[in-house]
Amino acid sequence: MAARSIASLTVSFGLVAIPVKLYSATEASHTISFNLLHKGCGSRVKQQYFCARENIPISREDMVKGYEFAKDQYVMFTPEELKAMEEAGTHSADIVEFVPISAIDPVYFDKAYYIAPDKGGAKPYALFAKALRVSKRCAIGHWATRGKQYIVMIRPVEDGLVMQQLLYANEVRPISDIDIPTMDVKDAELKLAQQLIDQQSSSTFDPGAYKDEVTARIEAAVQKKVEGEQITLAEAPEGGAQIIDLMEALRASLEKKGAAKAPASKAATEAKPARKPAKQAAPMEEAEPAKRKGARRAK
Repeated sequence: MAARSIASLTVSFGLVAIPVKLYSATEASHTISFNLLHKGCGSRVKQQYFCARENIPISREDMVKGYEFAKDQYVMFTPEELKAMEEAGTHSADIVEFVPISAIDPVYFDKAYYIAPDKGGAKPYALFAKALRVSKRCAIGHWATRGKQYIVMIRPVEDGLVMQQLLYANEVRPISDIDIPTMDVKDAELKLAQQLIDQQSSSTFDPGAYKDEVTARIEAAVQKKVEGEQITLAEAPEGGAQIIDLMEALRASLEKKGAAKAPASKAATEAKPARKPAKQAAPMEEAEPAKRKGARRAK
């Protein structure tokens, strides 16, 4: 099914204007939602607003928006006053500067959109995308829509351009707000950690390899309920977090990953049934008993 454009706008920088179409880059959340029901009869319940002072139900026609400037003290705004303060939609993404793509911390990333050339915009779009790709830079600008103004980042991808909404500085907490203790890391620990990273490293990221197991489990349970089956509840695991020696945990992780990779090829497994784990364990203390065991076999 072909994607549908959700808006048209112009990307402008200098005297260049590129007409583009906007497409949502993400799907709606697949999280399963549940409705609140009356336990007695199974009917849905409705939400109703009450005045906290008079304890009477309030209809939407009798509601206004207010801002709490002090405890239980508000200033009220009419819909016309709120509308006057909104940012008028410009239908344009105005580029302010170009920065290295690596200069933007992904913590600032918000909603993403694909942009494609509109009528008459194919050539400047292709030129703009290639220039960004070659320079390894992205464009930073402003975009106003639905009464709000956003910072946007336009970055090149393999087949086109992505317009990424960015959070403002006051919307991102600095990591300095978090209490992170300073710890010394031993060379041996670092070496084992790097070996574990190397074992589990991939040259590319494949999002299709990751599945939402929780949603699948809920869908299966819902289907069983619909079909009148009983759901068997799994027992919760006993005990809390287990404190273990860091070096032993790293060694065990390396041995576990090495054993999992060893049988990848049947021919390789038959040719060298025990050498791969022994090779990975060579820098560790456990390697010496393995050598002595091999020496006894040779005798």
